[in-house]
Amino acid sequence: MKHLSSGVLFVAICLWPALGLAQPQPVRLHAGVEFGALDPLYHRIQFGQAGTEFDYVEDGGQDVLFPFARLSLLLELERHRVVLLYQPLELNTRVTLTEALIVDGATFEPETPVDLQYGFPFYRASYLYAVVSRASGELALGAGLQVRDATITFTSANRELRRSNRDVGPVPLLQATFRQELGARWFWGGEAAGFYAPIKYLNGGDSDVVGAIVDASVRVGYQLSPEVLGFFNVRWLGGGAEGTSEPDEFGDGYNENWLHFLTVSAGVQFEIM
Repeated sequence: MKHLSSGVLFVAICLWPALGLAQPQPVRLHAGVEFGALDPLYHRIQFGQAGTEFDYVEDGGQDVLFPFARLSLLLELERHRVVLLYQPLELNTRVTLTEALIVDGATFEPETPVDLQYGFPFYRASYLYAVVSRASGELALGAGLQVRDATITFTSANRELRRSNRDVGPVPLLQATFRQELGARWFWGGEAAGFYAPIKYLNGGDSDVVGAIVDASVRVGYQLSPEVLGFFNVRWLGGGAEGTSEPDEFGDGYNENWLHFLTVSAGVQFEIM
């Protein structure tokens, strides 16, 4: 028995490297950053059943390009992927109204100079599993949780009239990412995250508000070094919400907010561990 145990131990030691067990799969941590421009293609909003359906693009000064940035961390362990994301999103404009604007019972008269703040940054944590993983490419599927941090404000230039809506809430997401090598360090890929929530509790609220979000992109990139890759990215951010929640001191709780944004950016992802 002693000789048998020694023989088994010897065989196990010999097979350990062949089985890939000599060293555990290393954890890899990547940081990503991208900068570019955001173009609002469509953006309409309404606060209050009797409120104005306001077109930010046509009447709210969102007919120009805005700065765009995105920060992320990617943790990899074998086929497992954990992603942490921060997306700042702040659109501030100043316009002089050509028509009356009603927001939660407040009326901004025509020819009133108005400062508009549309802040909608979000935070996201995601888990994905690489269902396809090979040297030539990868496909990963998973889910995430996004937290919105919205501040939407209408203020007359003389500061005599203001309406502000603020909201923080979670949004569940389904996600997918893919990457395909093109040879000689080039690659292309993309990602998509989204969800449609037609009932309460799924959209981060306590009322029947319909909500939807789509965050999808396509990118092409180049492996600058074993630890650093650069990429060019085109992204579509879309979605919004519509419905009635709890009324506040000014409004009846009804709001509608739908948007379609296009972003073009360049970025780098580098391995930090």
